[in-house]
Amino acid sequence: MKNFIEFKKQREFGDLLADTFAFIRNEFKPLMSAIIRISGPYVALFLIAMVFYTYIIGDMFNFDLLETNQFSANPLKLVLAYVAYFGAAILAYTFTTSTVLHYIKSYTKNSGIINLVDVKQNVYKTFWGFLGLSILKALTIIIAVVLCCLPVFYFIVPMIVVLPILVFEKTGASDAYGKSYSLIKDEFWMTLATIVLLLIIYWVISFVFSLPTAIYTYAKMGVFSGEIDPGNLDAFVDPIYIFLNVVGAFFQYILNIITIVGSAFIYFNLNERKYFSGTLERIDSLGKSEN
Repeated sequence: MKNFIEFKKQREFGDLLADTFAFIRNEFKPLMSAIIRISGPYVALFLIAMVFYTYIIGDMFNFDLLETNQFSANPLKLVLAYVAYFGAAILAYTFTTSTVLHYIKSYTKNSGIINLVDVKQNVYKTFWGFLGLSILKALTIIIAVVLCCLPVFYFIVPMIVVLPILVFEKTGASDAYGKSYSLIKDEFWMTLATIVLLLIIYWVISFVFSLPTAIYTYAKMGVFSGEIDPGNLDAFVDPIYIFLNVVGAFFQYILNIITIVGSAFIYFNLNERKYFSGTLERIDSLGKSEN
Protein backbone atom coordinates (compact mmCIF):
# COMPACT_ATOMS: atom_id res chain seq x y z
CA MET A 1 0.00 0.00 0.00
CA LYS A 2 1.23 3.48 -0.86
CA ASN A 3 1.61 5.94 1.98
CA PHE A 4 -0.64 8.97 1.68
CA ILE A 5 1.37 12.19 1.53
CA GLU A 6 -0.35 15.14 3.18
CA PHE A 7 0.07 18.28 1.08
CA LYS A 8 -1.69 20.70 3.43
CA LYS A 9 0.98 21.18 6.07
CA GLN A 10 4.05 23.27 6.78
CA ARG A 11 7.36 21.94 5.52
CA GLU A 12 10.98 22.91 5.92
CA PHE A 13 13.36 23.29 2.99
CA GLY A 14 14.54 19.67 2.96
CA ASP A 15 11.02 18.28 3.43
CA LEU A 16 9.74 20.16 0.37
CA LEU A 17 12.31 18.47 -1.84
CA ALA A 18 12.03 15.04 -0.23
CA ASP A 19 8.23 14.94 -0.42
CA THR A 20 8.24 16.17 -4.02
CA PHE A 21 10.25 13.15 -5.13
CA ALA A 22 8.42 10.82 -2.73
CA PHE A 23 5.09 11.79 -4.31
CA ILE A 24 6.45 11.33 -7.85
CA ARG A 25 7.86 7.94 -6.90
CA ASN A 26 4.62 6.76 -5.26
CA GLU A 27 2.26 8.10 -7.91
CA PHE A 28 4.41 7.79 -11.03
CA LYS A 29 2.43 5.08 -12.83
CA PRO A 30 -1.12 6.42 -12.22
CA LEU A 31 0.08 9.99 -12.80
CA MET A 32 1.70 9.08 -16.11
CA SER A 33 -1.44 7.18 -17.07
CA ALA A 34 -3.53 10.30 -16.39
CA ILE A 35 -1.14 12.46 -18.42
CA ILE A 36 -1.23 10.07 -21.38
CA ARG A 37 -5.02 9.75 -21.31
CA ILE A 38 -5.72 13.48 -20.96
CA SER A 39 -2.68 15.26 -22.41
CA GLY A 40 -1.36 12.49 -24.69
CA PRO A 41 -2.82 13.83 -27.98
CA TYR A 42 -1.35 17.29 -27.35
CA VAL A 43 2.04 15.88 -26.38
CA ALA A 44 2.01 13.78 -29.59
CA LEU A 45 1.11 16.91 -31.58
CA PHE A 46 4.01 18.74 -29.94
CA LEU A 47 6.48 15.97 -30.89
CA ILE A 48 5.22 15.89 -34.49
CA ALA A 49 5.56 19.68 -34.71
CA MET A 50 9.08 19.36 -33.31
CA VAL A 51 10.03 16.88 -36.05
CA PHE A 52 8.73 19.27 -38.72
CA TYR A 53 10.42 22.29 -37.13
CA THR A 54 13.73 20.46 -36.67
CA TYR A 55 13.73 19.35 -40.29
CA ILE A 56 13.00 22.86 -41.58
CA ILE A 57 15.66 24.48 -39.38
CA GLY A 58 18.18 21.76 -40.14
CA ASP A 59 17.71 22.20 -43.87
CA MET A 60 18.87 25.80 -43.52
CA PHE A 61 22.36 24.40 -42.94
CA ASN A 62 22.35 22.50 -46.21
CA PHE A 63 25.13 24.08 -48.27
CA ASP A 64 24.52 21.99 -51.35
CA LEU A 65 24.36 24.71 -54.01
CA LEU A 66 22.97 22.23 -56.51
CA GLU A 67 19.88 21.75 -54.39
CA THR A 68 17.12 23.92 -55.80
CA ASN A 69 14.12 22.80 -53.80
CA GLN A 70 15.09 23.58 -50.25
CA PHE A 71 12.60 24.24 -47.50
CA SER A 72 14.90 26.98 -46.23
CA ALA A 73 14.41 28.89 -49.47
CA ASN A 74 10.83 29.62 -48.46
CA PRO A 75 10.58 31.89 -45.39
CA LEU A 76 6.83 31.20 -45.17
CA LYS A 77 7.46 27.53 -44.43
CA LEU A 78 9.96 28.49 -41.75
CA VAL A 79 7.41 30.79 -40.12
CA LEU A 80 4.68 28.14 -40.34
CA ALA A 81 7.00 25.55 -38.81
CA TYR A 82 7.81 27.87 -35.92
CA VAL A 83 4.15 28.80 -35.33
CA ALA A 84 3.12 25.13 -35.38
CA TYR A 85 5.92 24.18 -32.99
CA PHE A 86 5.28 27.09 -30.62
CA GLY A 87 1.50 26.58 -30.60
CA ALA A 88 1.79 22.82 -30.02
CA ALA A 89 4.29 23.43 -27.20
CA ILE A 90 1.86 25.82 -25.48
CA LEU A 91 -1.00 23.31 -25.76
CA ALA A 92 1.13 20.43 -24.47
CA TYR A 93 2.45 22.51 -21.55
CA THR A 94 -1.02 23.80 -20.63
CA PHE A 95 -2.72 20.41 -20.65
CA THR A 96 0.12 18.58 -18.90
CA THR A 97 0.55 21.16 -16.14
CA SER A 98 -3.20 21.36 -15.60
CA THR A 99 -3.49 17.56 -15.53
CA VAL A 100 -0.78 17.20 -12.88
CA LEU A 101 -2.21 19.95 -10.66
CA HIS A 102 -5.80 18.66 -10.93
CA TYR A 103 -4.48 15.15 -10.24
CA ILE A 104 -2.93 16.48 -7.02
CA LYS A 105 -6.19 18.27 -6.21
CA SER A 106 -8.11 15.01 -6.54
CA TYR A 107 -5.40 13.24 -4.53
CA THR A 108 -5.69 15.67 -1.61
CA LYS A 109 -9.49 15.84 -1.75
CA ASN A 110 -10.01 12.06 -1.72
CA SER A 111 -7.11 11.09 0.58
CA GLY A 112 -5.02 9.49 -2.14
CA ILE A 113 -7.82 8.15 -4.35
CA ILE A 114 -7.91 9.68 -7.83
CA ASN A 115 -11.15 10.42 -9.65
CA LEU A 116 -9.83 10.53 -13.20
CA VAL A 117 -13.20 11.59 -14.63
CA ASP A 118 -13.20 14.69 -12.42
CA VAL A 119 -9.58 15.40 -13.27
CA LYS A 120 -10.31 15.33 -17.00
CA GLN A 121 -13.45 17.46 -16.65
CA ASN A 122 -11.63 20.07 -14.56
CA VAL A 123 -8.69 20.20 -16.99
CA TYR A 124 -11.00 21.06 -19.89
CA LYS A 125 -13.22 23.29 -17.75
CA THR A 126 -10.32 25.51 -16.68
CA PHE A 127 -8.45 25.40 -20.00
CA TRP A 128 -8.93 29.03 -21.08
CA GLY A 129 -8.21 30.50 -17.66
CA PHE A 130 -5.19 28.22 -17.32
CA LEU A 131 -3.93 29.14 -20.77
CA GLY A 132 -4.38 32.88 -20.20
CA LEU A 133 -2.63 32.76 -16.84
CA SER A 134 0.22 30.66 -18.28
CA ILE A 135 0.77 33.28 -20.99
CA LEU A 136 0.65 36.08 -18.39
CA LYS A 137 3.15 34.15 -16.28
CA ALA A 138 5.51 33.73 -19.25
CA LEU A 139 5.21 37.41 -20.22
CA THR A 140 6.02 38.47 -16.65
CA ILE A 141 9.24 36.47 -16.64
CA ILE A 142 10.19 37.58 -20.17
CA ILE A 143 9.72 41.25 -19.27
CA ALA A 144 11.78 40.73 -16.10
CA VAL A 145 14.58 39.16 -18.18
CA VAL A 146 14.51 42.06 -20.65
CA LEU A 147 14.64 44.67 -17.88
CA CYS A 148 17.45 43.12 -15.88
CA CYS A 149 18.70 39.87 -14.40
CA LEU A 150 17.78 40.59 -10.78
CA PRO A 151 14.00 41.10 -11.26
CA VAL A 152 13.82 37.53 -12.57
CA PHE A 153 14.59 36.21 -9.08
CA TYR A 154 11.83 38.38 -7.65
CA PHE A 155 9.15 37.45 -10.19
CA ILE A 156 9.98 33.77 -10.52
CA VAL A 157 8.88 33.10 -6.92
CA PRO A 158 5.25 34.30 -7.19
CA MET A 159 5.02 32.86 -10.72
CA ILE A 160 5.80 29.36 -9.39
CA VAL A 161 2.61 29.36 -7.29
CA VAL A 162 0.26 31.30 -9.57
CA LEU A 163 -1.08 28.20 -11.36
CA PRO A 164 -1.55 26.16 -8.16
CA ILE A 165 -3.57 29.08 -6.73
CA LEU A 166 -5.81 28.98 -9.80
CA VAL A 167 -6.41 25.24 -9.42
CA PHE A 168 -6.59 24.72 -5.67
CA GLU A 169 -8.51 27.87 -4.79
CA LYS A 170 -10.80 28.01 -7.85
CA THR A 171 -10.02 31.70 -8.39
CA GLY A 172 -9.95 33.68 -11.60
CA ALA A 173 -6.70 34.26 -13.47
CA SER A 174 -6.35 37.88 -12.34
CA ASP A 175 -7.10 37.00 -8.69
CA ALA A 176 -4.57 34.17 -8.74
CA TYR A 177 -1.94 36.46 -10.25
CA GLY A 178 -2.52 39.12 -7.58
CA LYS A 179 -2.60 36.71 -4.66
CA SER A 180 0.68 35.06 -5.66
CA TYR A 181 2.63 38.15 -4.59
CA SER A 182 1.04 38.38 -1.16
CA LEU A 183 1.43 34.64 -0.57
CA ILE A 184 5.21 34.64 -0.96
CA LYS A 185 5.77 37.90 0.92
CA ASP A 186 7.09 36.46 4.21
CA GLU A 187 8.74 33.29 2.82
CA PHE A 188 10.56 34.66 -0.20
CA TRP A 189 14.09 33.39 0.39
CA MET A 190 13.24 29.84 1.40
CA THR A 191 10.88 29.57 -1.56
CA LEU A 192 13.50 30.94 -3.93
CA ALA A 193 16.10 28.47 -2.63
CA THR A 194 13.67 25.58 -3.15
CA ILE A 195 12.87 26.70 -6.69
CA VAL A 196 16.54 27.13 -7.61
CA LEU A 197 17.44 23.66 -6.32
CA LEU A 198 14.48 22.07 -8.17
CA LEU A 199 15.58 23.80 -11.38
CA ILE A 200 19.19 22.66 -10.92
CA ILE A 201 18.01 19.06 -10.49
CA TYR A 202 15.81 19.41 -13.56
CA TRP A 203 18.61 20.88 -15.68
CA VAL A 204 21.13 18.21 -14.63
CA ILE A 205 18.78 15.35 -15.49
CA SER A 206 17.75 17.09 -18.73
CA PHE A 207 21.42 17.42 -19.67
CA VAL A 208 21.85 13.67 -19.32
CA PHE A 209 18.97 13.02 -21.73
CA SER A 210 20.35 15.54 -24.25
CA LEU A 211 23.82 13.94 -24.34
CA PRO A 212 23.08 11.24 -26.98
CA THR A 213 21.88 13.88 -29.45
CA ALA A 214 24.90 16.12 -28.81
CA ILE A 215 27.38 13.24 -29.09
CA TYR A 216 25.85 12.01 -32.36
CA THR A 217 25.84 15.52 -33.87
CA TYR A 218 29.44 16.26 -32.89
CA ALA A 219 30.59 12.86 -34.17
CA LYS A 220 28.93 13.37 -37.55
CA MET A 221 30.33 16.89 -37.89
CA GLY A 222 33.84 15.57 -37.19
CA VAL A 223 34.39 17.50 -33.98
CA PHE A 224 35.93 14.54 -32.17
CA SER A 225 38.31 13.76 -35.04
CA GLY A 226 39.34 17.41 -35.36
CA GLU A 227 38.21 17.57 -38.99
CA ILE A 228 35.04 19.66 -39.07
CA ASP A 229 33.27 19.31 -42.39
CA PRO A 230 30.90 22.21 -43.20
CA GLY A 231 29.08 19.86 -45.54
CA ASN A 232 27.94 17.85 -42.55
CA LEU A 233 26.23 20.79 -40.90
CA ASP A 234 23.02 19.45 -42.41
CA ALA A 235 23.12 16.70 -39.77
CA PHE A 236 19.97 18.26 -38.32
CA VAL A 237 17.91 16.68 -41.10
CA ASP A 238 19.43 13.28 -40.45
CA PRO A 239 16.68 10.83 -39.37
CA ILE A 240 18.83 9.51 -36.52
CA TYR A 241 19.38 13.02 -35.19
CA ILE A 242 15.68 13.83 -35.40
CA PHE A 243 14.80 10.59 -33.59
CA LEU A 244 17.34 11.22 -30.81
CA ASN A 245 16.22 14.84 -30.52
CA VAL A 246 12.53 13.89 -30.21
CA VAL A 247 13.22 11.15 -27.66
CA GLY A 248 15.40 13.51 -25.62
CA ALA A 249 12.79 16.27 -25.81
CA PHE A 250 10.07 13.84 -24.69
CA PHE A 251 11.98 12.81 -21.59
CA GLN A 252 12.90 16.43 -20.84
CA TYR A 253 9.24 17.28 -21.21
CA ILE A 254 8.24 14.54 -18.75
CA LEU A 255 10.80 15.91 -16.30
CA ASN A 256 8.65 19.04 -16.00
CA ILE A 257 6.60 16.94 -13.58
CA ILE A 258 9.31 17.64 -11.00
CA THR A 259 8.77 21.41 -11.07
CA ILE A 260 4.97 21.10 -11.31
CA VAL A 261 4.69 18.81 -8.28
CA GLY A 262 7.25 20.97 -6.48
CA SER A 263 5.15 24.07 -7.15
CA ALA A 264 2.14 22.36 -5.53
CA PHE A 265 4.12 21.55 -2.38
CA ILE A 266 5.48 25.11 -2.30
CA TYR A 267 1.96 26.52 -2.60
CA PHE A 268 0.53 24.41 0.21
CA ASN A 269 3.51 25.17 2.45
CA LEU A 270 3.09 28.93 1.93
CA ASN A 271 -0.68 28.75 2.30
CA GLU A 272 -0.38 26.79 5.54
CA ARG A 273 2.15 29.18 7.02
CA LYS A 274 -0.04 32.18 6.19
CA TYR A 275 -3.60 30.89 6.70
CA PHE A 276 -3.29 27.53 8.56
CA SER A 277 -6.04 26.19 6.28
CA GLY A 278 -4.89 22.57 6.47
CA THR A 279 -4.62 22.68 10.26
CA LEU A 280 -8.10 24.17 10.56
CA GLU A 281 -9.50 21.49 8.27
CA ARG A 282 -7.96 18.73 10.37
CA ILE A 283 -9.29 20.28 13.59
CA ASP A 284 -12.74 20.58 12.02
CA SER A 285 -12.67 16.95 10.85
CA LEU A 286 -11.67 15.79 14.35
CA GLY A 287 -14.60 17.72 15.84
CA LYS A 288 -17.02 16.12 13.42
CA SER A 289 -15.66 12.63 14.07
CA GLU A 290 -16.07 13.06 17.83
CA ASN A 291 -19.69 14.12 17.36
